[in-house]
Amino acid sequence: MSVEPQPVFESVDDVRERLRAVSYLADDAVATLVFLADRLGKPLLVEGPAGVGKTELAKAVAAASGAELVRLQCYEGLDEARALYEWDYKKQLLRIQAGREATWDAVQDNIFSEEFLLARPLLTAIRRTGPTVLLVDETDKADVEVEALLLEVLSDFQVTVPELGTMTATRRPFVLLTSNATRELSEALKRRCLHLYLDYPAADREREILLTRVPELSARLAAELVRVVRGLRALELRKPPSIAESVDWARTLLALGVDEIDDAFVALTIGVVLKHRNDRLVAARQLGLPNS
Repeated sequence: MSVEPQPVFESVDDVRERLRAVSYLADDAVATLVFLADRLGKPLLVEGPAGVGKTELAKAVAAASGAELVRLQCYEGLDEARALYEWDYKKQLLRIQAGREATWDAVQDNIFSEEFLLARPLLTAIRRTGPTVLLVDETDKADVEVEALLLEVLSDFQVTVPELGTMTATRRPFVLLTSNATRELSEALKRRCLHLYLDYPAADREREILLTRVPELSARLAAELVRVVRGLRALELRKPPSIAESVDWARTLLALGVDEIDDAFVALTIGVVLKHRNDRLVAARQLGLPNS
């Protein structure tokens, strides 16, 4: 039996306003896709370069909708036990040792019970009865076996634990998957999702983000900082500055009491936004700065 969605947002404008209230500035595409994912009960796959706000979008949707955020961080080698559930083997062993005189059938009924079940993110999200945002972060880093597991779970929002039976969601979570496109996700997974591509924002939008996140920053400094950051992103860098790093740089300006972004400030603090030595060397060479 399918689990019907229980929409939280009333309209695209409602999404935009509620995300803004939690300091996430959504453009028309973002607000529309979040609304449709909520209304249709479809997972939302968000792709784009690292640092453009994909994970932050999930956090913002959770905050804006009053939902609990459940996060599955994907990585190479992630297996079903870490994604779905596993048993507390140490506790089971203690119970077996305590019941040595009992028959195996009696012990088995005891040790494979809720008391010993360790729910991991996917099962946790399915079993929650309140509003939930399930974030499957950096899906492209997981192995294809985990994709197959996601397909099964996201199709019916149910999980079968052989010892306990099938657990079906009573409330469909809002599911958001992120990908940095380090590998192509399967067509089967993409078919089940709505798709949103997030890129670095336009200059006006990024300036607005800075002023929202760092309200003490002057409009003049915000515009100048955006200009410098966009110049860095235009270089051939291993890891261009993210939006979060732009915000950090803005806070750096305030922390140092700087009211002008000159070559000396950039050279001194470029490590706030460029985290690789070679990137800093490229920037120094292209911008005519001292090596940092």
